[in-house]
Amino acid sequence: MDEGKPIFVQIAEQIENDIISGALPEEGQVPSTNEFAAFHRINPATAGKGVNRLVDAGVLYKRRGIGMFVAEGARARLIEGRRERFQDEYLGPLLAEAAKLGIDRQQLITMLEKGKNA
Repeated sequence: MDEGKPIFVQIAEQIENDIISGALPEEGQVPSTNEFAAFHRINPATAGKGVNRLVDAGVLYKRRGIGMFVAEGARARLIEGRRERFQDEYLGPLLAEAAKLGIDRQQLITMLEKGKNA
């Protein structure tokens, strides 16, 4: 667990990562809040808060008496959201810094290619 983030956010991110990787397929059942709580040794209410965050976002849905499941289309929505955040959080600042340093497009591409091979 990451000390800098609330635990319920980390639970939600773990589920998102599992959906994106395919470990939790669409229409697949998600572990219960009690299972998350036992695994991470946290209060079930905290685990529930992370799960409910994804329910509110339409990533998970509840089948009464059965449990939580991954919504159809959830993986594509999560990937699209992450791509947008990647652009805002990483590419925007990277391009701004490159401009400050006088790094042109081709130089930046060359740097990225070198980094890819590292």
